[in-house]
Amino acid sequence: MAKKVRKTEARDDEVLGVTHGGTVITEELAEQWAEEIEKNPPDPSELERRYVGRPSLSEAGRSPRVSCRVPMDIYKAAWKRADKEGRSLSSLAREALERYLDS
Repeated sequence: MAKKVRKTEARDDEVLGVTHGGTVITEELAEQWAEEIEKNPPDPSELERRYVGRPSLSEAGRSPRVSCRVPMDIYKAAWKRADKEGRSLSSLAREALERYLDS
């Protein structure tokens, strides 16, 4: 098992990072982890997929990103409206696109 090291106990030139749990990752610890994985690799079928980023907006689990350019006056007006309504620019743009497609 990995030994927890306090940041104050490790020299700055030894620190590679810190885990979410607060374990300081040193070169020594990284080597130890690598050896453990090489000796006893995990079964890929038992690994749980970790999703990163923002949650999906659809039930299907996918929300493709749409990007477009607009003139500066539309951009400023959209941000002003979004701020006034207390919402994000993305939310405002999604609603505008939905309304356009429904018409």
